[in-house]
Amino acid sequence: MENKLQKRYGLFTAICMVVGIVIGSGVFFKAQNILNTTGGNLTIGVIAWILGGVVMILCMLAFAVMAQKFERCNGVVDYAEATVGHKYAYVLSWFETFIYYPGMTSALAWLSARYTLVFITSSWPNFPLVIPAAMGGCVIGPECLALAAFYMAASYAINALSPKLAGKFQTSTTVIKLVPLCLMAVVGIIVGLVGPNHMLVSNFGAGTVRPVADMSTMEILFKAVCATVFAYEGWVIATSINSELKNSKRNLPFALMVGGAVIIGVYVFYFLGVAGGAKTTDLMDDGATVAFTNVFGNVLGNILNLFVAVSCMGTLNGLMVGQTRGMYTTAMRKEGPADKTFAEVSENTNMAHNSAVIGLVACAAWLLYFYLACLAETWHGAFVFDSTELPIVAIYAMYLPMFVMFMIKEKGESVLRRFVIPALAFLGSAFMVACCIIGHKMENVWFLIVFAVITLIGMFFYKGKCSLAFFKSEDKAAVAAEEKDAE
Repeated sequence: MENKLQKRYGLFTAICMVVGIVIGSGVFFKAQNILNTTGGNLTIGVIAWILGGVVMILCMLAFAVMAQKFERCNGVVDYAEATVGHKYAYVLSWFETFIYYPGMTSALAWLSARYTLVFITSSWPNFPLVIPAAMGGCVIGPECLALAAFYMAASYAINALSPKLAGKFQTSTTVIKLVPLCLMAVVGIIVGLVGPNHMLVSNFGAGTVRPVADMSTMEILFKAVCATVFAYEGWVIATSINSELKNSKRNLPFALMVGGAVIIGVYVFYFLGVAGGAKTTDLMDDGATVAFTNVFGNVLGNILNLFVAVSCMGTLNGLMVGQTRGMYTTAMRKEGPADKTFAEVSENTNMAHNSAVIGLVACAAWLLYFYLACLAETWHGAFVFDSTELPIVAIYAMYLPMFVMFMIKEKGESVLRRFVIPALAFLGSAFMVACCIIGHKMENVWFLIVFAVITLIGMFFYKGKCSLAFFKSEDKAAVAAEEKDAE
């Protein structure tokens, strides 16, 4: 059966799609983290943003090659099966369902709640919080946790009951998230350069304003690079436009490179814009909110904070889309526990509700962990790690055998597509893993233990059944037969 998707997108549209897919809400969260990681050293922070973006572009290109090679595939799990095998794809799918997606989704629920409370307390300074805003109530207060749980449940409800409404909400928030980024990038840099305090110049000249204990400059840089992965994540989705792109063999790599460069530029200039709006120490303590209000005033600054909150909700919704379908994806491959149950789709909503319920439970568990271990710091020592960074770096580690197997198997490809691009992506992913090992140290051990336990639980339900795997067959008649059987 031939691919019926029309070649409808040109180069410019493809570039815009890449930028729109990848740019999310992580930059609002991680800009402050990077400043704290580097001790306020802006130079190291900018280098970290650039290095993280370069790794993203290299991996983008490698998956673009896979997208062109395996046109019947849709997503990283399919690429894993095409390159490494069915069991590896199952492990990756299980990991995404119970660690990767719920870890990010829970963080975005908290981030949405945080910026909502920032907007409320900035607009109404006397708004009562159990922990005052000046003491971190918008970050770790019970109101923040309750609001995060509400946002997560609401996002689940929208996706489970009305996928069409979820899609419309996702589209509307795509534009909103660019408003505060672009405004702060342009106005913040101008104010920081020509304003009376020359804040941007002053902050760069100050260098490291707070010492980072027990870490060399290289270790600080590597840990800062790790912090960028949350903001850059989502790039693998951008490679899926291949089948609808005109002259894709030429335009897709070009769109990914140009789009990736634009994303790096937006993030770096936003980072500089924020640094032009407030002292580095204030940004480290209070985040970008103080820069927004300093540059745009209380009224407009608070409106932009509301834009950030809505942007975070949009990203939360996008992640929930993937999370609610996690067990369904596994079940459709006739794998995992109760595959017939989780493969069921409601006739009324066209949604896999059983899968969605498991997705919500996993998100709730990771929200509890994220709050206790990473925010309130109720837990100390064992099994404490950054659940917004280590799962994403783990994905980079899982890309490594995929790149290797592609180079081994695909003998019909050119040297550039078979060796050069995958090798560069391998080096970039390995660099990201090295950054994580050096930057997070013992946290990696605790995460790997959790990863191993959850994976072993998943392997208990592994059946070894053959999935649809259309890409394995080169005979069109066989492919058609497989599709008929699947129906």
